[in-house]
Amino acid sequence: MLKGANVIKVIGALLLLCTLVSCSQQFARKSCMAITSQAQYCLAPTVNALSAQSDISLSQMISMSHGQDNHELMTQLELSSQRMTLVGLAPLGQALFTLVYDGDTLQSEQSRLLGETFNAEYLMAIMQLIYWPTEQINQHLTDAQLRVTPCENALCKQLIDADGEQITINYSELNPWQAKISVTIKSADILLHITPL
Repeated sequence: MLKGANVIKVIGALLLLCTLVSCSQQFARKSCMAITSQAQYCLAPTVNALSAQSDISLSQMISMSHGQDNHELMTQLELSSQRMTLVGLAPLGQALFTLVYDGDTLQSEQSRLLGETFNAEYLMAIMQLIYWPTEQINQHLTDAQLRVTPCENALCKQLIDADGEQITINYSELNPWQAKISVTIKSADILLHITPL
């Protein structure tokens, strides 16, 4: 039988557990989305990214600036031939979102703190633009094209839509899985710096 202090500890633990569970919500997301005002992108199967590679597990630090706002996010990207999983964590380790894409359906679980308008699937699409082979990306793009462009870095890519809107991706080295990467989304005034950990 539980005594006074133990009862309070158990009730406190149960309340904390209930609070944590209620702090996240699940969504069935669409795997096709507007990547710019004119272009649509549908998530590509994971087998396209792996080709000759085995499964991939990649931890990253993402620094994002939007106008005067700056944010940091840690991500864990897991790839197998059947599934792509992207987990977002706050710098202190709190789970913010988990996305799981099996090639057909996209499931999203995210913290209520992010609000219902936060679309983590857009970040998953950006990850595919970064890491998937360019020719595979173009098969899943509508009204835009991703191209390798000349630059001073080891590798640069640019997505240009029908209105000339651009997403620019710069790599510090040729192997994207090991590179430091910057992504500029001009129309949204967003700059991402992605560093593998």
